[in-house]
Amino acid sequence: ARRALRVNLSDLAAMGARPLAYTLAAILPRGTEDGWLADFAAGLKDDQKTYGIALAGGDTVATDGPLSLSVTAFGTVPAGSAVTRSGARPGDRLLVSGTLGDAALGLRIVNETLTLDDPARAYLLSRYRLPQPRTGLGLRLAGRVHAMIDVSDGLLADLGHVCVQSAVGAAIEAEKVPLSDAARSALASDGTLLSDILAGGDDYELLFAAPGGDTSDILTISQEVGVPVTDIGEVTDTPGIQVLDRHGERLEVGGTGYRHF
Repeated sequence: ARRALRVNLSDLAAMGARPLAYTLAAILPRGTEDGWLADFAAGLKDDQKTYGIALAGGDTVATDGPLSLSVTAFGTVPAGSAVTRSGARPGDRLLVSGTLGDAALGLRIVNETLTLDDPARAYLLSRYRLPQPRTGLGLRLAGRVHAMIDVSDGLLADLGHVCVQSAVGAAIEAEKVPLSDAARSALASDGTLLSDILAGGDDYELLFAAPGGDTSDILTISQEVGVPVTDIGEVTDTPGIQVLDRHGERLEVGGTGYRHF
């Protein structure tokens, strides 16, 4: 319940919107137990209180097939102030909130293609299962950044969306991509996991293009809302995305992220 709601709240955060209401379509397998429904409702109730959002309607039906949930979230912004993907400009700095790659590594643990001991294992699983939408940060960045998106499909894929919509390119420095201690330990044991970190999705962090030059006001906001942000590169006028190593040489990364179709 909470994951279904939070991934939509992350979209609102990426536009600088304040959560308002949501609708829920719940297609439940026949025979779903009352205890499961009670836990599901309790999860929604907790997050509605946490994020200041209300359930405004939807539909609930039974099915002979698998569980299916669909959430549509609505938010509010002052007229004309929504942050979009189309405003990035050459010379802008690219910054990202939190850490990246945790959810992709957590999914590997779920799929039993990565083995780690606790506490790293538990941390990565929690990052995959329960996203932390950056609604407070998104609200504060509205009006201060040129473009923004949440990292749901993967850093490279979502940065690509910004570049296409803004008709720009980008260069990011792989060593500046912020990693959790758990992700660092996994990467230290298997360097090929860098592709998962750069192309894996489900982190639901914010990626944004800020005016080049002094970003001290953004760092101040970061401290005030308690969400770290990291400068990982810049917007360029050369089409495409370059991933650079510590020497400025281009890295080849397998995969570019999740594709919806």
